[in-house]
Amino acid sequence: MKFGFFDDINKEYVITTPATPWPWINYLGNEDFFSLISNTAGGYAFYKDAKYRRLIRYRYNNVPMDNGGRYFYIKDGETIWSPGWKPVKTELDHYECRHGLSYTKITGAKEGLKAEVLFFVPLKSWCEIQKMTLHNTSSDIKKIKLFSFLEWCLWNAEDDQNNLQRNLNTGEVEIEGSTLYHKTEYRERRNHYAFYHVNAPVQGFDTDRESFVGLYNELSEPQAVLDGKPRNSHAHGWSPIASHYLEVELKPGEKKDLIFILGYVENPDDKKWESPKVINKKPARTLIQKYDSIQKVDRAFEALKDYWVALLDGFVLESGDEKLDRMVNIWNQYQCMVTFNLSRSASYFEVGIGRGMGFRDSNQDLIGFVHQIPERARERIIDIASTQFEDGGAYHQYQPLTKRGNDAIGGNFNDDPLWLILSTSEYIKETGDYSILDEMVPFDNDESLAKPHFEHLKASFYHVVNNLGPHGLPLIGRADWNDCLNLNCFSTDPNESFQTTGNKTGGKAESLMIAGLFVVYGREFVTLCRRIGKEQDAKEAQKYVDEMVEAVKHYGWDGEWFLRAYDYYGRKVGSKENEEGKIFIESQGWCGMAQIGKEEGLIEKALDSVKERLDCKYGIVLNNPAFTKYLIEYGEISSYPEGYKENAGIFCHNNPWIMIAETMIGRGEYAWNYYKKICPAYLEDISDLHRTEPYVYAQMIAGKDASKPGEAKNSWLTGTAAWNYYAVTRYILGIRPEYDGLRIDPCIPPDWKGFNVKRKLRGTTFYIKVENPKSVSKGVVKVVLDGKVIDQNLINTFDGGRHEVLVIMG
Repeated sequence: MKFGFFDDINKEYVITTPATPWPWINYLGNEDFFSLISNTAGGYAFYKDAKYRRLIRYRYNNVPMDNGGRYFYIKDGETIWSPGWKPVKTELDHYECRHGLSYTKITGAKEGLKAEVLFFVPLKSWCEIQKMTLHNTSSDIKKIKLFSFLEWCLWNAEDDQNNLQRNLNTGEVEIEGSTLYHKTEYRERRNHYAFYHVNAPVQGFDTDRESFVGLYNELSEPQAVLDGKPRNSHAHGWSPIASHYLEVELKPGEKKDLIFILGYVENPDDKKWESPKVINKKPARTLIQKYDSIQKVDRAFEALKDYWVALLDGFVLESGDEKLDRMVNIWNQYQCMVTFNLSRSASYFEVGIGRGMGFRDSNQDLIGFVHQIPERARERIIDIASTQFEDGGAYHQYQPLTKRGNDAIGGNFNDDPLWLILSTSEYIKETGDYSILDEMVPFDNDESLAKPHFEHLKASFYHVVNNLGPHGLPLIGRADWNDCLNLNCFSTDPNESFQTTGNKTGGKAESLMIAGLFVVYGREFVTLCRRIGKEQDAKEAQKYVDEMVEAVKHYGWDGEWFLRAYDYYGRKVGSKENEEGKIFIESQGWCGMAQIGKEEGLIEKALDSVKERLDCKYGIVLNNPAFTKYLIEYGEISSYPEGYKENAGIFCHNNPWIMIAETMIGRGEYAWNYYKKICPAYLEDISDLHRTEPYVYAQMIAGKDASKPGEAKNSWLTGTAAWNYYAVTRYILGIRPEYDGLRIDPCIPPDWKGFNVKRKLRGTTFYIKVENPKSVSKGVVKVVLDGKVIDQNLINTFDGGRHEVLVIMG
């Protein structure tokens, strides 16, 4: 069942019924100021950090679902309704939500009145614009009462819900004309405030929640709206809100535009006040003036759309398959930019409190957006590396506001360091900019410990070398990429974190996933060493890579697939010897991508085992058989019900690793089928089962052992976005930047006749036409560059111009 449709021309997903199977959201903002907005206008806004600078209060895991947002109440006679359906839930005569690239447009109509609200965050601005257009489509004069509404958060979103004895006494506001200011705690340690403005005279307002809503009312029936009159309340303590009251008269056919601005301001400490107890509003007035007319707002919106046109112009596919084209050209790239901005910090599944930017997450996310904004990718790499420890280890997370490591989580996730080699090597391949290796970068944010970025990569490499177990395989630490494989935790206490608790020390738990990862990015490190003239470093590193390959062959092969790990006691994990969890996806993917044992046929055997044991209708499950009992020596992975999350769920992040490995052995049909199974555009028809947005990837789809196979969870903020984009563009389509140029090496289903790609790289634009006359999956027999046959499938002409490339497969 569908709940809307793709509008590819406008790059929008159009939702036509408000009661979607789960709130379907969008993200507004591209740099410092961000908003989450659902198809019914739920969600919240924040400046940089959803924990420390959240503007709007939002209630997760609540009943009813998706409570809180930026709401408008319209009282038209005795009828009360909202353009986005919620929170009033009056049945609308017409409803539509258009989620576009960093904007959302919600339209509702009732009894001859149409209300359209465009939500977006302008470029380089710390505010959310809400442009409302009211249109009287009836033949009668309309006299309506309009109430805006949002509830302020006390900035620290965790403290906001915990420290009520303080927070119910600190709320403070100021009111100046049509602008409602939230200044809680500004008198003391804060130098920032928020405001909500409308560009019209108001006939009233409210800033105290209880006065507006009523103590025992719900947001669906605020007492002020029911009564049709505001209370003109001033919050002093208790719960501050912002609500404008406007009386609007519309003649038949008349339209009226209103501009609401939700803004954030920071003042220098010496310029906090206009006068005693009166906040310095000058920056707010300047921001309001910037968007105080329809013309200014429309120009800002056009600039935002132009920004996205430019971002998406770096890779454009014409395949003849509209679903593939819309994912590659629009939605997958868009989701990659969102994960770049937010990592895993704030979605409708991540509350923006417990997690900041992930070390491993942000490094992996980079491979999905580096072609769009390489200069910001470089900045992100330096930010990440700056949180690394001198021994190569790393904080698992860091806070986006401070860019400092998160002490509460700590480190010792032993895969983390290697992802820095991934991000750096992909950045250099995209840009040709080796100077990043000379950039002075601190360890643990201590400038006195700064060394060239190359030394951070070297520390990452040797962190593995210096932490090997008895089989010569990497020690897992707290966990590797699979945070829920906690081989040193041994927890019996439900109040402990599986991932940050190590109740047993001195164990020798080893990871085959890290082993494969080390071989892949160890080779990249060797290549980088040679390219910058560090031959001795390259020679020494190659020795360790070779030793790891042999250790995997000798101790990591189980006969038909690669082991997953060795546990605390040195016993096999992911082996036919195990009762449950006999095979895992991660080690098949990474040892497959590392091509360990290819000559002996190990890769093909391992991937055949994936097909036989892990594949199902909705994707590749993480492990099989599912765990049916809690194994204390395995940790969190065995705590989930069968078929969910890491216990035999389809953890979409790792499916692309298998796709890539399949292309490496030339099995394009397998790679393509795996791609389609988890790609959201191909799942739109089962939205009632899938539940999450049909335009972005989810982290997890329930596996074959679940009660509802095919049901998705944890959408938007997942490494799935970057890895699927990487897999389909660089390995299935085969358009792959390398150090010396652009490699064109497709691996496609044999029934594909070809495709066209526009790819920008290092200031040069390539128009690539791939033809497959002999219906092969892999192999290039002829390359024609600007009408001349060349003897390789690596294009290394970078002159700032445009070039035509014809590639014949065979």
